[in-house]
Amino acid sequence: MKTILWVVIAIVVIILIWLIAIYNKLITLKNRTNEAWSDIDVQLKRRYDLIPNLIETVKGYAAHEQSTLEKVIEARNSAMSNSGSPEAKAETENALSSTLKSIFALAESYPDLKANQNFLKLQDELSDTENKIQAARRFYNGNVRDFNIQIEVFPNNLINGMLRFKKFEFFEAGEEEKKNIEVKF
Repeated sequence: MKTILWVVIAIVVIILIWLIAIYNKLITLKNRTNEAWSDIDVQLKRRYDLIPNLIETVKGYAAHEQSTLEKVIEARNSAMSNSGSPEAKAETENALSSTLKSIFALAESYPDLKANQNFLKLQDELSDTENKIQAARRFYNGNVRDFNIQIEVFPNNLINGMLRFKKFEFFEAGEEEKKNIEVKF
């Protein structure tokens, strides 16, 4: 009788340790995913800070292209003010990326602008920032994948049923961001 009691206690302890390990792993993955989202925000802030400088540089060369510049400013303001879900944020960020492409396409029409050192420096910084945003998105999506897998696989899904962790959504490129920009002379 005493041996059976010890076996039952051992099984209960093993199950508790297993539950704690799964819970801790899910919390770790959830926090890593939130951190990855924060990394995207850091890069987006850098992008937001660079855009006004780029716009001012372009304004001097392309005054009659005001509608293009206004679209970029509007997309920037919309993206900055969106603090909603990752899906909503992705949508406004994708719209901003699309309008930024039009600025670089616009530069093709103005050789003096393309040669301007301020513009070139800002363009390089913005391109570098765009690359960092893409890397941060990939890092975020990798963390989302890992977290979502962990809450869906057996037996973790049983525990998740009790804990009610929610799946994260991937940061996806929108249709506008996937389109190529036409350069017309």
